[in-house]
Amino acid sequence: MKMKYSFFARYAVAGALFLGAASCDKDEFFGDNVDPNSPSEVPAGVVLSSLQASTAFINSNTIGRVGELFVQHMAGAEGIQTPAYDRYAIRGDFNNEWEFDVYAGALADAQNIIDTGDRSGPAFTGIAKLMKAYNFAVATDIWGDVPYSQALKGSAQLQPRFDKQEDIYKGNAQLEIQSLFDLVREGLNDLDQPPGLIVPTAANDLIYGGNIARWRKFGNTLLLKFALQISKKEPALATSVIREVLAKGPASYISDNADDFQLAFGTTVGNQNPFFSYNVTNRPGDQIASQRFIDTMNLRNDPRLPRFYSTSPANAAATTTAFGTFTGFQNGSNNAVPGIANRSRLGPYLLGNSGDAPVRMLTNFQTKFILAEAALLLGTGGDAQALFTQGIRASMTKAGVDAAAIDAYLANPANARWVTLSGSNTRRQNQIITQKWIALFGNGYEAWNDYRRTGFPRLAPVENPSSDSPTIPQRFFYTNGEISANANQVPADRPNITVPVWWASN
Repeated sequence: MKMKYSFFARYAVAGALFLGAASCDKDEFFGDNVDPNSPSEVPAGVVLSSLQASTAFINSNTIGRVGELFVQHMAGAEGIQTPAYDRYAIRGDFNNEWEFDVYAGALADAQNIIDTGDRSGPAFTGIAKLMKAYNFAVATDIWGDVPYSQALKGSAQLQPRFDKQEDIYKGNAQLEIQSLFDLVREGLNDLDQPPGLIVPTAANDLIYGGNIARWRKFGNTLLLKFALQISKKEPALATSVIREVLAKGPASYISDNADDFQLAFGTTVGNQNPFFSYNVTNRPGDQIASQRFIDTMNLRNDPRLPRFYSTSPANAAATTTAFGTFTGFQNGSNNAVPGIANRSRLGPYLLGNSGDAPVRMLTNFQTKFILAEAALLLGTGGDAQALFTQGIRASMTKAGVDAAAIDAYLANPANARWVTLSGSNTRRQNQIITQKWIALFGNGYEAWNDYRRTGFPRLAPVENPSSDSPTIPQRFFYTNGEISANANQVPADRPNITVPVWWASN
């Protein structure tokens, strides 16, 4: 991995979004030739803002959009890349995402805060360790084996080893690989210490405004997410971690929409969220509502549909629902795409008024669905039905459905098959994941994780898939840039996109 570029990539993402931060000198990474009368170290608060903006950007920009196509929340319409991604043609792409967004962006920012923790304090390092764990999970979930324990060491390690995904999640003492679980626990321990010389504030903590209690909730929820992620391969470990968190009580993890791990944006140009920037400002014709997603929500008479997508004029491709007329497109179809004026566009849930909607990365509704599935399949305690219902309610509330309408929806006997768990555990898991898939609209990364882990919801492959994969991809290809720069470390087998990652394999 070409970490030598990290000194200028640090602010590329955050600056483009809304920070406009001062430039960063490469001496901050390598420590040589530092003039004490002209310090180059960037304040921890500035780096924290950059870290958070980069993380939200990763979740909602190219990686997020591809995930949305894979799980059929959206479909490719115009342009070159988006229809190709919709058909699983992703070979040779994502160099920028790998190198600059993930490694030299968010992860480099997190490591910088950790490395300079003696001058900022445990409040900053605790947050950085939690976000480092989150972003490394993104990398390994998408690519499989990735540089982890030897990454982020600057010029000392320009060709880091690719660690196995199993070792990244579980740890490997012999190889000196710390598990993601222990990295989160270390971050939580830092947050339990006196804050140190300076503390995060609303000016630099764009997610929780300096509220350390809410960061602790995020950390514990991250443990729940990681545990469920590996539950297919390691049910005993997953059960142990979930019980570890539950023993702390519901106040210790995200259990209210107000505690969601999300980053809000603004309405001015340069401050708008990536969904708005891409789908409204820059490439308005590239994506369209997936007809499969519209059909699923229409079948369930789901009141979130008009919040997720706008209505459209009546036309030959339109679908009439209880909430109006919607026009989507079949994923991968060779048919003519409805013109922009005749299609459903992204609605207020992802866009807000003019790009000010938050990017939602880990939420209360996810927590409820995680705990419902764990209660059902791992026996971790709690009422799976009650947790399932709470997840649906939390998602609908977040989408702007009023309480009375939610009550009516849940009480309507016609909706019982969608909101009442019944049948075998496999069927119940399908019900939970399908509702979670709907709720995760806008978070293609997490919805794709669930699909690969469980096979739910039961999504048919797109029409006209590429020759690289006849079915929904299981991972990304390694990038050409990494193969070139780190040829001695990239796994020799370089698995194709049909090979499941470790936690998804049988």
